Amino acid sequence: MAIRPGTARWIAMTRMKGLWLVEETVQKYQNAWLEVSEDQVVRPDGKPGTFATVRMKPGVSVLAIDDLAQVYLTSEYRYAVERESIEVVSGGIDEDEPPLVAARRELREELGIEAAQWINLGLVDPFTSAIHSPATLFLARKLSLVKPEPEGTELIKVLKLDLGEAVRMVMASEITHGPSCILILKTYHFLNSEKADISR
Repeated sequence: MAIRPGTARWIAMTRMKGLWLVEETVQKYQNAWLEVSEDQVVRPDGKPGTFATVRMKPGVSVLAIDDLAQVYLTSEYRYAVERESIEVVSGGIDEDEPPLVAARRELREELGIEAAQWINLGLVDPFTSAIHSPATLFLARKLSLVKPEPEGTELIKVLKLDLGEAVRMVMASEITHGPSCILILKTYHFLNSEKADISR
C-alpha cells in the first residue's frame, strides 16, 4: 500500500545501528517496490543528525550464455537515468520467493529463454551508504528458447554478442548498470577459472 504524498508513517523504535543510535523513524513514502524512511539519530560522534534511507525490493540479475559464449543482454529505456541502458536481465523477488525461482521467471518473461544449468555467482549491494537493495547474481547455461512475456512497461530490445565484447563494453562504460557490470565480469572470471581447472 503506497503512502500518499504529504503523509508519513511514524515508527517509534529506539535502537542501535552499528554505532548510530536511532531515536525515531518516519516512513516518508512506500509503494510496491521501495520505501523511503528518515531517521532521527545520534551520530557516532555524539551529535544529533538525520539519516534518510531507501529500502528496495530484493532482486535478481541473470546473464544467459550459450555454448558459443554468446551472451543475451537487454536494451531498454530507463526512466530514472533518462536514456537507453544495456543490461543483463533483472527483476524483483516476490515475497517468500526463492531467488532462483525469480531468476527463472525473469529470464523467461523478458527474453523467452529457459536454462537447464544455473550457477549462483553471489550477492551484490549496489549502493550501501543510503540504499538497501540486495541483488543475487546468476549465470544461466544450457539454453532453450520459449515465448517471452514482458510486462506492459517493458519495451525490450534483445542484444546477442560475444562475452568478450560485453566485457569491453563494461570497461568502456558503455554498460553502466552496476549489477550488470559485476555479473559480466564475474562470469568472465568464472569461465576462465573453469577452463584453467579443466586444462590442469
